[in-house]
Amino acid sequence: MYNYLDFEKPVQDLDGKILELKRLADNGEAVDVGDEIARLEKRSKDALRDIYRALTPWQKAQVARHPDRPHCLDYVKTLFTDFTPLAGDRAFGEDYAIIGGFARFRGQSVAVIGQEKGSDTQTRLKHNFGMAKPEGYRKAVRIMELADRFNVPVVTLVDTAGAYPGIGAEERGQAEAIARSTSACLGLKVPSLSVIIGEGGSGGAIAIATANRVYMLEHAIYSVISPEGAASILWHDSTRARDAATNMKITAQDLLDLKVIDSIIPEPLGGAHRGRDAVMKSAGDQIDKTLAEFGAMNMDFREHRRDKFLAVGRSL
Repeated sequence: MYNYLDFEKPVQDLDGKILELKRLADNGEAVDVGDEIARLEKRSKDALRDIYRALTPWQKAQVARHPDRPHCLDYVKTLFTDFTPLAGDRAFGEDYAIIGGFARFRGQSVAVIGQEKGSDTQTRLKHNFGMAKPEGYRKAVRIMELADRFNVPVVTLVDTAGAYPGIGAEERGQAEAIARSTSACLGLKVPSLSVIIGEGGSGGAIAIATANRVYMLEHAIYSVISPEGAASILWHDSTRARDAATNMKITAQDLLDLKVIDSIIPEPLGGAHRGRDAVMKSAGDQIDKTLAEFGAMNMDFREHRRDKFLAVGRSL
């Protein structure tokens, strides 16, 4: 059984009935129920399709945060080989919220940087729920500088509610670290691409997502602040996060229209958590296609990046 979201209640009810019928059939306590199971499975799939066809921005935020959604390490293990992680910023320490290192992607050497949220209580605490501290961003800068030195393209996987706002992080220069990481992204001489695989929250996301190409999964979100944070500032009421999400244009579809991102990677019906292998393959195919395009380009990737981000929000 899946971890159902609140708005998926009709599907949960139907799936519950299907499981009950299957249990009775397995125990020999019911006559042939194959036709009834098939009918209910069709109703469940149709209900799921109807729900996901009309998701609100707030519902998309819930899907993007689903605990069973594949995270950075899932993509790294599935899409990359010979991954060699690098640890530490050579100044303070290690930050497990940011995963980074060098690997091979379908035979090509790449640098990989991503934010890892964790998949259970123990790993979520270890990775600080994907909220990086200054040393995490300084580690990212270190990896980007190495990628530049060895002429290796950079792939980033973004999934964070935002940079860690704790006192220690602020004391160690959180804002400065984010700014330097963003600057390092902009200054890369090698090509870079970024995929928003879940949440793209605030400067914590932009710090590693300032790339030549930016893609989003279909039900991912990308925003300058979390809906809860925006609601707290605008209305002094975090419970109005639903209203904030609607007004902030945080969905992949909105951001494609605004030309903030370059393309949308489709997710399986019901979200990435219902088809983990399929969505990671789709993301991998997009990365492969983009790296091939980069390889055929003879251009200044820094200039391309500069023009791309200067054009955001402008109209002809």
